[in-house]
Order: sequence, then structure tokens, then C-alpha cells
Amino acid sequence: AAASSSPSPAASSEYRRVRCPPHRYTPLRSQWESILTPLVQHLHLQVRFNTKTRSVEMKTTPLSAPGSLQKASDFVSCFFMGFEVADAAALLRLDDIYVDSFQVTDVKLLKGDHLSRAIGRIAGEDGKTRFAIENATRTRIVLAGCHVHILGSYANIRVARDAVCSLVMGAQPGKVYGRMNEVCRRMNER
Repeated sequence: AAASSSPSPAASSEYRRVRCPPHRYTPLRSQWESILTPLVQHLHLQVRFNTKTRSVEMKTTPLSAPGSLQKASDFVSCFFMGFEVADAAALLRLDDIYVDSFQVTDVKLLKGDHLSRAIGRIAGEDGKTRFAIENATRTRIVLAGCHVHILGSYANIRVARDAVCSLVMGAQPGKVYGRMNEVCRRMNER
């Protein structure tokens, strides 16, 4: 039998599965169309939600670009962390956008009310501190319990992470703002 030079379609397609956490199932259902559109139209992937395993399954097509499956997986994982669809879509459009995740207890071992106060310092009154860090560093921050997820460029994530760590350690928000704005100003001058 003669061997064909073109690879078979089954051998060239790749497959990826991202499990949906229980607390993100309802937001996934309500935002499914806005998640599906960029994956199918721009990345040319086949996407489905498997209700039995509660996971998003993605498969490449012959039109898919190399690396599109990894971008799609990062996009869906980012949504499952708690980011908005529009913010997570930046992972699809830009190449130098990353997600950094850590726990508050990784910075300082805290328990009970001390942990709650540290999380409260990060959020601030009505989320003002978190928004100030986001706007100054051009990042997006999600506080999910004691987990902190930061989406942005590498340098901006570093500045935002330093600000969050300072707040966890007990620094006053005013001092953290001043230090963060100074670093951001120096970064913008370069």
C-alpha cells in the first residue's frame, strides 16, 4: 500500500479540556455566547461544553493557527478565575499578557480575623483600593477568597503584586499608593 504524504485529519487536530469550577457554572451559562464567539470566529476552534464532566472542550480545525488552542485554554481558564470576558479576551488579542495567581497566606501566614482584615485592606472600602491599584498599574485584579489573580503585562503585574503584598503585610494604603505611583511614573518615563 502506498503511504500518503498528507497527514490524516484526526492526527493533525489537537484537543484540550478545561474544567469549570462549581461557582463559575452559572456565569458560564449566562456568558456562553460571548465566550464562544471569539474562540470559533477568530481562533477557528471547535468548542463545546460537556455537561457530564462540566468542562469546556476545544479542538483545532485545519484553519486554526499554531498556538490558538493554548490561547483559548488560557482565555477560558482566566474566565473561570473570575475575570470579565472583555478582560480575559486581552489574552487572545495581545501576546505579552499574563496571569499571576497567589494566595494571601503565601505572603504572610494569617488566620481568622487577621486574614479577613488583610483581604479587606486589598479590596478597600467599596473596592477603592483595588481599583486604584488596577488603574495605576494597568492590570485587572480578582479577589476570590484568599486567592489573588492579577492579569496584565509582566512589569505591571510585578508592580501590582508588590502593592498587594505590602497591603497584606499591613502597610497603610496611602504609603502603598505613593510608592506604586512613583514606580509607575518611572516605568512610563522609560
